[in-house]
Amino acid sequence: MEPLISSITRKARKFLFNIFYSRRFGYFGKGVSIHSPLHIYGEENISVGDNTLIQYKSWLAAVPHTGASHCELKIGKGCVIGHFNEIYATESIVIEDKVLTADRVYISDNLHTYENPDIPVMDQPVKQIGTVRIGEGSWLGVGVVVLGANIGKHCVIGANSVVTKDIPDYCVAVGVPARVIRRFNHSTGKWEAHKIP
Repeated sequence: MEPLISSITRKARKFLFNIFYSRRFGYFGKGVSIHSPLHIYGEENISVGDNTLIQYKSWLAAVPHTGASHCELKIGKGCVIGHFNEIYATESIVIEDKVLTADRVYISDNLHTYENPDIPVMDQPVKQIGTVRIGEGSWLGVGVVVLGANIGKHCVIGANSVVTKDIPDYCVAVGVPARVIRRFNHSTGKWEAHKIP
């Protein structure tokens, strides 16, 4: 009996949560499921497409700390955002349809400044470093960090990689900073090694 009550409680909590947030988000699609988020800030600037799943204890934010006139976090249709992800936009982060992220992924279009060594970093301004777009059908492995860079469509970003520069479509990138190691060749229909310059 206890498992049944627990299951009903979880479903009721999820239902009430989705009703509460569907009225506060900029857009909240059909079939969206957000499991026990850690934090959500700037809901009015956040759009989540149909049938997207945002897993346990993720953090979503779209707050113009850098003074941008427009701030957005858009997550497309059919995405799966892993456990303990943090996605923090101060101007623009767009995650296109059918993107998959593993656990503990961090995506940001901003950084704390640290120019003044006499002031704690937490008390210094937040700096815009670029907008972020993650192309449709891409996969970000466990622990990936994306900082103010774009990732093309149908890319694979290896576990614990740090993306600070744009990655083209149909690439596999790994490392700190992330470098392209394979590209899909449409002529041969194969993923081929890519020499790092």
